[in-house]
Amino acid sequence: MSDIEKALKPEDLTRLFVERSNAGDARGVAELYEEQAVIAYPPGAQTVGRDAIRDLWEKVLANAPRFEQEPPLPTLISGDIALTSTPPKDGAGARAQVARRQPDGTWLRLLDQPEFVPPGATGQGPRRFHRSPQLFHRLSPTLC
Repeated sequence: MSDIEKALKPEDLTRLFVERSNAGDARGVAELYEEQAVIAYPPGAQTVGRDAIRDLWEKVLANAPRFEQEPPLPTLISGDIALTSTPPKDGAGARAQVARRQPDGTWLRLLDQPEFVPPGATGQGPRRFHRSPQLFHRLSPTLC
């Protein structure tokens, strides 16, 4: 990992994700994840491992999407494991991540569910400024 800012608490991960994504820094985004982390994306599949996560974000960020910070729900922490989540600004679904405290005391994402969509939620129109699978598809159809 490089000398870029690390997450000192689980809530820092979302802020750092937004900052690095908006800067087009796929490598920096990938460094927010453990080596064998798993993202539930593309739809119906999983992306496993930091290198694959970096490759995924290189494709998504090539389209220069803009992300906004969303207010977090309370973080749940048990020992070295944390659950972070945010409700999207458009009110569609939710997002959740499991983070783990590293030996140096910083936090990295282990599991990332970019969006939970309520059953039967379709036809909600375009979504902007968050990490929904629909956004990924719209920004980079080659990923789906």
